[in-house]
Amino acid sequence: MEALFGAGSLVIILVIALVAVFLLYFIPVRLWITAIFSGVKLKLFRDLVGMRLRNVPPANIVRPLITAHKAGIPVATPQLEAHYLAGGHVQQVVNALISADKANIDLPFERATAIDLAGRDVFEAVQVSVNPKVIETPPISAIAKDGIQVRAIARVTVRANIERLVGGAGEETIIARVGEGIVSTIGSSATHAGVLENPDLISKTVLSKGLDSGTAFEILSIDIADVDVGENIGAKLQTDQAEADLQVARAKAEERRAAAVAHEQEQRANLVAAEAEVPKAMAEAFRNGNLGVMDYYQIRNVEADTRMRDAISGGDPGTEAQK
Repeated sequence: MEALFGAGSLVIILVIALVAVFLLYFIPVRLWITAIFSGVKLKLFRDLVGMRLRNVPPANIVRPLITAHKAGIPVATPQLEAHYLAGGHVQQVVNALISADKANIDLPFERATAIDLAGRDVFEAVQVSVNPKVIETPPISAIAKDGIQVRAIARVTVRANIERLVGGAGEETIIARVGEGIVSTIGSSATHAGVLENPDLISKTVLSKGLDSGTAFEILSIDIADVDVGENIGAKLQTDQAEADLQVARAKAEERRAAAVAHEQEQRANLVAAEAEVPKAMAEAFRNGNLGVMDYYQIRNVEADTRMRDAISGGDPGTEAQK
């Protein structure tokens, strides 16, 4: 009997413990007490238990709410819950509101949540609005009118524009526009020496183009950090063009030489064909009595004398071989 009573007591204790844990999970008494002592009025069952039932962690709402209350930022619990359920970062929004309030920046709660839901870090945006940041461009190469390549690195000081954070372009657009302006300015310079002597002309020209239009930033200054001279692109292009012209001239000369060789071969073939007709003509002359034996030997002597003269003068004695 005592053993049964002891087992029953143990079960009761376990049930009570489970019920207590369950109630403490759904009823965050400690968090409720912290809110009360921080001056934040919350209903235990309506607010805290309701957050559990709405699948909202109470700590993610109550702690930012306490922070905002201590900083004097008027926000309501339903607003923070709605932003959390929309996938926003409640603590980041509250931190941004506090920073904006201390810096006298007009940042309503609705705009802050919109910026956060747009995927931007609203707290960092407020910090950049207060403390401008520097964006350094990669080395940008351009060619002046004299054909000399110039490489420049620019440092762009920007400040976040809170009103254009939603829908405004980011840092990549700023870098691309500044790079385009640098290339255009260097390309319009008469000589590379003018760019090296007055690099501030680049920054003044680029800054006057309003490159921050449609972006989430406001460009405060553009400073040329480094300017270097690159290759002589103009001379390289001229060299490549001269090499190409030389190749074309060689090809045309080879074409003319091949045509001359072909023409010479054709003339030689015609000559051989004509010489092949000589014996036939001589035979026909013998038959018709127009050529005698003495005439034939006289022709052979002339041919032998001609070959001897060619051999002595270094000519081509190939007539007999061709026959």
